[in-house]
Amino acid sequence: MTIRVLLADDQALLRSAFKVLVNSEPDMEVVAEAADGAEAVALARSERADVVLMDIRMPGTDGLAATRMITADPELSAVRIVMLTTFEVDEYVVRSLRAGASGFLGKGAEPEELLNAIRIAAAGEALLSPVATKGLIAKFLAQGGRSDTEDGQDAPAYSERLGALTTREREVLVLVGGGLSNDEIAERLEVSPLTVKTHVNRTMAKLGARDRAQLVVTAYESGLVRPRVE
Repeated sequence: MTIRVLLADDQALLRSAFKVLVNSEPDMEVVAEAADGAEAVALARSERADVVLMDIRMPGTDGLAATRMITADPELSAVRIVMLTTFEVDEYVVRSLRAGASGFLGKGAEPEELLNAIRIAAAGEALLSPVATKGLIAKFLAQGGRSDTEDGQDAPAYSERLGALTTREREVLVLVGGGLSNDEIAERLEVSPLTVKTHVNRTMAKLGARDRAQLVVTAYESGLVRPRVE
């Protein structure tokens, strides 16, 4: 199947470059382009894209707001969003992951990184780079950052939801937050990768997490995993 890609960025030149790159691959195609978040949401609904490459900062409706709109729509539950950012540590990256984005990628990434990110996201492997995403969140939180909601309210308390996890699910959550892949977790716990995947899926369901990326944020914000200050 061809991966249907939606490009959302206010810079036309950058969209053109991404379009040429994506359309050069036999297994993917750009089905639409958006210059702002509102247009991205509308096109996500009309074009049924598999993956949205979403710039975080755009005029009007920004990438964060657009991500929340898309992930809140049950009819768009299969859409995966990869956030594009020029900032290594940015509050909006953490917020976007909590809003349901599948991961993030720097705009300076190599072409193969971008293409690989699209394929991984389309395959449902939500977290594009466990170590990179974990590192960004850890660094952000270590600097005293908060991923509060857009209206300024504190992030929701996790104690009640964490209490619903089994001992093994909590253990898996810690390891996910530590940047380990399913195969690495399976080796650590001496179980099969399929068993780990089952634990991860159950943990996401209990915590109301859209995907693995949100589990990483939860692991840090809940205090289960402590960021290291270099």
